Amino acid sequence: MSSLRLFLLCATVICAAVMELIDTSIVNVALSHLSGNLGATLADTSWVITAYAIANIIVIPITSYLATRLGRRRYFIGSVVLFTLASAFCGTATNIWVLVAFRFVQGLGGGALLSTSQAIVFEAFPPAKRGIAAALFGIGVFTGPTIGPTLGGYILDVTSWHWIFLVNVPIGIIVAIASFLLVPEPAAAATPARTQMDWLGLGLLVLGVGSLQVVLERGQEEDWFETPYILQLSVAAALGLVGFVWWELRTAQPIVNLRVLKSRSLAVAAVLTFVTGLGLFTSVYLTPVFAQRLLHFPVLDTGLLLVPGAVAAIIVLLLTARALQRGVPVPLIVGLGFLLFVTFSWRMSLLTGAAGTHDFYLPLILRGVGIALLTVPLTALAVSGLPVQDIAQGAALNNMMRQLGGSFGIALVNTYLATQFAVHRQALVTHLTAGDLAVAERLNGTTQLVAARLGEAPVNAVQRAYQLLDGRVNLQAGIQSYNDAFLLVGGCFLAAMPLLLLVLRTPRPAPSSVPLSDH
Repeated sequence: MSSLRLFLLCATVICAAVMELIDTSIVNVALSHLSGNLGATLADTSWVITAYAIANIIVIPITSYLATRLGRRRYFIGSVVLFTLASAFCGTATNIWVLVAFRFVQGLGGGALLSTSQAIVFEAFPPAKRGIAAALFGIGVFTGPTIGPTLGGYILDVTSWHWIFLVNVPIGIIVAIASFLLVPEPAAAATPARTQMDWLGLGLLVLGVGSLQVVLERGQEEDWFETPYILQLSVAAALGLVGFVWWELRTAQPIVNLRVLKSRSLAVAAVLTFVTGLGLFTSVYLTPVFAQRLLHFPVLDTGLLLVPGAVAAIIVLLLTARALQRGVPVPLIVGLGFLLFVTFSWRMSLLTGAAGTHDFYLPLILRGVGIALLTVPLTALAVSGLPVQDIAQGAALNNMMRQLGGSFGIALVNTYLATQFAVHRQALVTHLTAGDLAVAERLNGTTQLVAARLGEAPVNAVQRAYQLLDGRVNLQAGIQSYNDAFLLVGGCFLAAMPLLLLVLRTPRPAPSSVPLSDH
């Protein structure tokens, strides 16, 4: 393959993967706009995010099966077309539930793009250069979750919410045409496999994973098990997942080959990837919300906070791939990445209401470097003990664990934020007594200031002073709860690190078996 053709092929499939990852987070900033324009409640509008996540998490583990059954080239191009068409229908929806339905379809198309793009780029490079290929792919997909909210905020500033979805259409058309011209079918799979469809396995997967995803996405808003349908879906998730595991281990032609988890390296990597997904998505979620909601940073300034970390991550991704090729042990690189993310979490937990943009740069650079050190090595670790025919399935399972980690992490921190906010508010309020001299002086000074500046009557000025004090208490409680949430995420990383002891003797994977990043 010529250098130009290789470059165009990589650019095409990486673009497809980035589209998929951006759409996991780009809608987050547009919920209030969607709610107002479509006449829906905010709770109903949040299903726009949930539907996409459910479809993604269902499709990702079966991409290997579908690519084998349908032919990888046909499956990839079809997924791009489906994603693009669904994006067009999302952008022209006039009803919230129509939008939710097409977001689900969009997720079905998008869920195939990450793992399939990964395999295409991996096979396009000669064995000796696949570590570099992994780093290049990692550069592309690393930016997806990071720039999603910023890109969504910019689109809302300059145009309407429709373009959050419609922006995919011209890009998707170009990617589909380029894929038709450039994407090859693997020689070993030129003829699509004709296997019996594992309908029961698919049904149990949809029931278990779909129910679990709804519980994780909606549980906090619905007060968890106090809401009947959340309780019912939790039971359905447990039964579906247990049944799925039991059946897939018994059937001769499983839709997801769980037997590959007998590999210790894959099992450990799957857990570490779950934790990495938790950190990747929660940090992208917590940092912009903390900066905008509590510190009142503009959307553009918030987006720029992530730029230095992203630049550092790109450099480290390339260095990491080279280090792997030179024989640096995977557990050593992964351990360093985990430690850097723990340091990032600790530094973020120290931020106060007086923090400026400069206070974010070093922690976010540590985050970017930490995630970059985990991107290629964890995927290499996942497949290091697998035979060639099982690599695609191992990579797909690893992708699923990252997505589940992100969903679980956001559900965890949302619940934790609400709990800690109540705890810190209660602690602060107990110190605000009428007999406290400092409190009395603060209220008196605020009352006089309100009366002088706003011309309020004395009674109204006193009420306004109490409101301002209450707002200050809420702000401080909010900052402390976000500090705690960052510590919680860092604690998850710290708790997972001992697992690396189980794979200290894992041999370095050969270049031909180092797959592309799934982060």
